[in-house]
Amino acid sequence: MKQSINIIISGGGTGGHIYPAIAIANELKLRYPDANFLFVGAKDKMEMEKVPQAGYNIKGLWIAGIQRKLTAKNLSFPFKLISSLWNAHKIIKKFKPDVAIGTGGFASGPTLMVASRKGIPTVIQEQNSYPGITNKLLGKRAQKICVAYDNLERFFPKNKLIKTGNPVRQDLLSIHHKREEGIAFFKLDKNKKTILILGGSLGARRVNQLIEKQVGFFKNQQVQIIWQCGKLYIDAYKKYDELPNVQVHQFINRMDFAYAAADIIISRAGASSVSELCIVGKPVIFIPSPNVAEDHQTKNAKAIADKHGAILLKETDLETFPIVFETLLKDEGKQQSLSENIQTLALPNATSDIVNEIEKLINKNVH
Repeated sequence: MKQSINIIISGGGTGGHIYPAIAIANELKLRYPDANFLFVGAKDKMEMEKVPQAGYNIKGLWIAGIQRKLTAKNLSFPFKLISSLWNAHKIIKKFKPDVAIGTGGFASGPTLMVASRKGIPTVIQEQNSYPGITNKLLGKRAQKICVAYDNLERFFPKNKLIKTGNPVRQDLLSIHHKREEGIAFFKLDKNKKTILILGGSLGARRVNQLIEKQVGFFKNQQVQIIWQCGKLYIDAYKKYDELPNVQVHQFINRMDFAYAAADIIISRAGASSVSELCIVGKPVIFIPSPNVAEDHQTKNAKAIADKHGAILLKETDLETFPIVFETLLKDEGKQQSLSENIQTLALPNATSDIVNEIEKLINKNVH
């Protein structure tokens, strides 16, 4: 048996692809302390900063997605793809991985394509209820495809699918004991209901516009707001931080405390957010972004709403928000049933279940 194991991981573009990749790496490192890890990302995307912060090496490929409309960027796509395949080939030849793991995003395409052609076992972790084009193509050659939703045999070979769920931050598993700490951390009034608003790491324009419009309405409802407006919007909305019972944050570092303090959550429906919210088990109003590939956020939210685990409010129906919100706020029974139903969909052991599958491939390959 060779001395150490080499593991290549590729995923990025958004936090939803990066954080699962890092969670998988951390779990593998616990099991294989001497393993060598190499991440492959897209140059100038957030993984180039976040992965080294987590303590791992990363190489960047010159790759971007195809724009839906004809643009100059699309004309450069074939060159970027050829460059990325060539560089992925060089990286893999030098690093000699025993297994390649992809969590989605542009860079995972060339990396896993080259790895599978070289006979290296590959694992895909698909976070969404509707996979993107990269993972659909890679699925034909992967050994295992770890998914978070049912009915994905429409897109992938059934015999490769394993339902594991999405990796989530481990500190969320114990939030039910942290309510008082959360209230103290955010300096909240424990006699008022707390509404947590989440727009993803960059922020969500339509969600922010909605909250701005409803600031007076929330005041009349006598609730307090923790509003995570995102990096792109902090300058426009930080003025509302001066209002009593409104806090505006660019980013929330202690999500465990924010979730613990919240009574109702208003959120986008990216895959990692949905997985976290299932574990958190609070009443949720999902406002999915319609501007993502294949409208996958609406499909993610619908998968939960269809099982009576959340309320789905489309951007086209935002004028009904005050009625939807006030009805939920006044109906404790509905809050309770949403909480109970969403928790039944939680898969809290996702990270270790995914790594169990990766471990089987490593053992087969290394021995």
